[in-house]
Parts: sequence; C-alpha cells; structure tokens
Amino acid sequence: MSDTGALEHPYLGFGLGLRPQHFHEVLQQRPAVDWFEVISENFMVAGGKPKYYLHAIREHYPMVMHGVSLSIGSTDPLDMDYLKQLKTLANELQPAWLSDHLCWTGVDGLNSHDLLPLPYTEPAIRHLVERIDQVQSFLGRQILLENVSSYLSYRESEMTEWQFLGEVAERADCLILLDINNIYVSARNHGFDARDYLHAVDPARVRQFHLAGHSDYGDYVIDTHDHPIADPVWQLFREAWQRFGPVSTLIERDDHIPPLDELLAELEIARRLATVTAEEGSV
Repeated sequence: MSDTGALEHPYLGFGLGLRPQHFHEVLQQRPAVDWFEVISENFMVAGGKPKYYLHAIREHYPMVMHGVSLSIGSTDPLDMDYLKQLKTLANELQPAWLSDHLCWTGVDGLNSHDLLPLPYTEPAIRHLVERIDQVQSFLGRQILLENVSSYLSYRESEMTEWQFLGEVAERADCLILLDINNIYVSARNHGFDARDYLHAVDPARVRQFHLAGHSDYGDYVIDTHDHPIADPVWQLFREAWQRFGPVSTLIERDDHIPPLDELLAELEIARRLATVTAEEGSV
C-alpha cells in the first residue's frame, strides 16, 4: 500500500468510549468531551435505537471506530463479510480513523471472544503485513492496531513485543493505538520495564492512546476495564506524553460502568496531567 500519510497526526484531544448507558445523557447535555470512540461491532446493523443515537451524537462530536473482531493475526482467511460491514459503517460515520487489535481471536471458524497474543517472529510479521495490506487496500485507509495485554509468552518468540509492534507498523505502513494500561499490565506480568516499551516505539506511528483500569492480584494483573485508572498507569501516561507529545487520548470503561460524571472527572485528570507535563517540558 502506498503511503497515505503515516506521519500526519490529527489531534482530537481527550475522549471517552461511547457506551449505551450514556447515550441519552450525552445527547441531551453535550458534555465537555472532545470526541468519542465507538465499538464498531455494536453498530454494524441496519437500524434500531443504538444506530439512531450514534448518528445523533455524531452530529455534535468527532468519532473514531474501534473493532474487536478483525482477528488480523489468525491463519483463517480474512472475513470479507465483516470487512464489508465495517466499510459500510465507516462510510456512514466518517470517523477520524478506525482501529483494531494486533492479535488473533479465533481459528478454524471458532471465535474465542478474547484478544490472543501472537508469537513475536519474522514469519508472523510477514503474515501480518500481507493481511494488513489487504485490509487497508479494501477499506481505502490506514488502520490503527493496538497492543494487547498478555498473560503468556511463546517459546518461538525472537524479539520483544515493542520490536514486533514497530516492525509490523513500519512494514505494513499502518498506525499504532498505544494502550498505556496494556503496556503496564504486560510489563507486570512478564517482568519487563514499561519505559523500555515506550521509548522504543516510533512517535511517527502513534495516533491514539488508550487509558483504562485493571485488576491487580499481586502476582499478576488482568486488563479488565472495570476500575478507575491506577496511579502507575497515570505516571506512565505522563511519560508517554513526554515521549510522544500531544496524542489523542481516550478513557475506556467496559464493565462496572459508572455515571458519566465520574468518567468526565477522570478525563479532567488526563487533561490536567497532560498540561502539567507539557509545561514542565517547556521550562
């Protein structure tokens, strides 16, 4: 695929994941959110109430689309029916961009309904690059791929996760959704330094950050998206802001979803930390 502007980084500001619990409130109150991220699969339907709210809210806010079913790393053929529905929704919504995960979700037609990690090998990179090129060519746009949290590693792996992510993005000419919480979770689970990860990623490829909460069980950490953002993740976010500069930042919450005001308060923390970090960097 020819270069379609990997070095151009539109900055949207600070956003939230749009969840059904907040549809009505968002539409009626127009909260101080710069943009919303929607789960693509939730709206790949012909109509209905969710679709009504989606388009009504879209009239007032920029949006991006975030998928969970691309399964870019699987050995199954790409699901062209899924890609057609994804492209139709993108044409309707005109998102600033769309993203999915650097993972596989199933094989032999079976869906695990989980984001499964890949072996960090040269054959896996070649496999991914070919499939990403097909997807980007079909959609007519670059996609963002997100680093996932992981709880196991492959003996076959030949490189670090950040080396793997960088090679895939560079060779496939795609972009990166850098999930700060996932870096922290994987660093704890695998015993690496999260700062090494941050400082190895090419800033020119990073278009979006994710922030989320996790469950800490002491010996291991699980990315559950059902808690407020933990202090070490906020600190890592500050280091990411120092490294990458202004990057469109989103807070995710997928379970135990609180009132909208609580999420808006977290969003203000992100804004404040970004401002303080930028000011410290300019002194």
